Amino acid sequence: SKPSVNSELVQQNTPKNPALTVRSLTEVDRDRWDALLRSGPDGCFMQSWVWSEFKQLEGYQVFRYGVFERDTLVGGCIFYFYAQAESANGHNASLLFAPGGPCFLPNFASVGMQLLVEQASQLAQTVGAIALRIEPLYSKKPDYLHEFVRAPVDLLPSETLLIDLRSSTDKILQAMKPKGRYNVRLSQKHGVATHFTQDLQAIPQFYDLFWETADRQQFFAEPYGFFINLCQALFAADIAEIGLATWQGKTLAAILLVYWGDRAIYLYGGRSLQHRQVMAPYALHWAA
Repeated sequence: SKPSVNSELVQQNTPKNPALTVRSLTEVDRDRWDALLRSGPDGCFMQSWVWSEFKQLEGYQVFRYGVFERDTLVGGCIFYFYAQAESANGHNASLLFAPGGPCFLPNFASVGMQLLVEQASQLAQTVGAIALRIEPLYSKKPDYLHEFVRAPVDLLPSETLLIDLRSSTDKILQAMKPKGRYNVRLSQKHGVATHFTQDLQAIPQFYDLFWETADRQQFFAEPYGFFINLCQALFAADIAEIGLATWQGKTLAAILLVYWGDRAIYLYGGRSLQHRQVMAPYALHWAA
C-alpha cells in the first residue's frame, strides 16, 4: 500500500518495547543498513545509502534513522524532504516521504513504526513538512499501519510484474504469451545484439532513446543531469548498469537496470521507432 498520514495527528496505541530505540544513522552504520535492506523481500533500493546520496545531489534533504534492539539494527527508514515554494494563498504543501520504506526485521515492525512516526513528527515540525508519506513494498496493508490512509496519488508504480528467474530459460519462455516468445525469437533471428555497461559514455545513447519515448508517449521525462547524477552514484556502487540493443550499428533500445538484493529492477527505458520489425526491445529485456 502507499499510505499517507498527517504526522501531527498520528496516535499509536501499541505498547513500547523498552529494549527498542531509534537514532540517526551515521556512515559507520552504512554497511549494516544496506545489509538489512538486502536481507528481505521488502527492502527497496530507494532506501539504500547510495540512493540517498544520489537524492542529496538532486537537492533533497536526507534523514536516516535506524531502530535498534540494544546494539542490533532491526529496522529503520530514510526520510526525504524537498521544500516546495509557497502557493499564492500562502500554503506550503511540502511532505516528508519515504519511497520504499520503512523496513523491519520480522516482529519489530509494530513498535518500530511507532518510534519512527514519533521521530518523523518531530522532524516534520523542524523542516516544515505538513504530512508524512510512506510507500513500503507491501502487497497487503499490515495491521500496524491501521492509522495510515491511502494517498490520493502513487509516487511509485502501484503495479509491477515479478518474473522468477530461478527457473530455466525454457520454462521462462514457456510462461510467456505466445506473441512474446515469438518476438524474442524473431529478434534473435534478425541478429539483434545486446550488451550491458557501466561506462558513463553510454548515458547519451540511453537518454536520446528515453527522451524520444517520453516525448512520443507524453510522460514526464527527467532531465539529462538527473541521469548523470544517478549513473555516477549507482555505477560507482556497482548496483546499476545500462543495457543497449543494437542492429546493424544502430542503437534501437536502451534500459537502465538496478540490482538490489535478489532482484533486478527495470527502472527506465526507451526505444526507437526505426526498424521495429527486428524487435530490439524484446531482445534487450530477454537479455536482462
